[in-house]
Amino acid sequence: MHKPTILPFDTLPTQPATVVNSFGRTVIIAPHPDDESLGCGGLTALLRAARLPVAAVLISDGTMSHPNSQKFPPVARRALREAEFAKALSILGVAPTASLLLRLPDGAVPTTEAPRFDDAVAALASFLALWEPHTIVVPWRRDPHPDHRATSQIVHAAARQLAKQPRVVEYLVWAWERAAPADLPRVDEVTGWRLDISAVLAQKQQAIAAHHSQIDGVIDDDPTGFQLSPQMLAHFARPYEVYLEALPSPLTTP
Repeated sequence: MHKPTILPFDTLPTQPATVVNSFGRTVIIAPHPDDESLGCGGLTALLRAARLPVAAVLISDGTMSHPNSQKFPPVARRALREAEFAKALSILGVAPTASLLLRLPDGAVPTTEAPRFDDAVAALASFLALWEPHTIVVPWRRDPHPDHRATSQIVHAAARQLAKQPRVVEYLVWAWERAAPADLPRVDEVTGWRLDISAVLAQKQQAIAAHHSQIDGVIDDDPTGFQLSPQMLAHFARPYEVYLEALPSPLTTP
């Protein structure tokens, strides 16, 4: 049997910054505070530079990055990470009022079978119905983090409830480092392209740096806590970002 070909990230065709003009009103979806800057910070900055409306949705509460910290108990961790999220959005040009915080449990964002899934879908669908996006930007459906996959499920379920179906564009975070072969996008399911973000790369780096708790050791009393490694950050210092879009479903023959 023929083995499906994996989409090669680093050799995808490059689109100029002006391609973002086709996005229209856009909603950026981030499973955790920092995903919005890592995966699509360049796109967001370009959208705002083009004066296109952008909103952002933070799915989880971000509290599991340092679960054993005593200096920053869960409520303080959530407040810190949400403040970093707001600062990063401000750097990228997104107004503080144009965001939704769903505050689902970090590390346990509900999937389709979980009790809180329908509530999460309803909350997101209400926000999207008010915002009426032309485009939704969401993590790659098989990005190798359970919260990213659950986020994709929530977003697609919410989008199906909208009167007008938005364009869905997917971005990469953990697929750069942790993806097993089965996690990677195939040429028979998506098309991919690289967005030239060289004009806003410094702005994206500033937004990433706003997430001090994930980079600078602000939370210093949990040795098991998460930190973005230099190797991981290097993927997001490139002058381009990778985006994927589902191929149209083949027509069913009667």
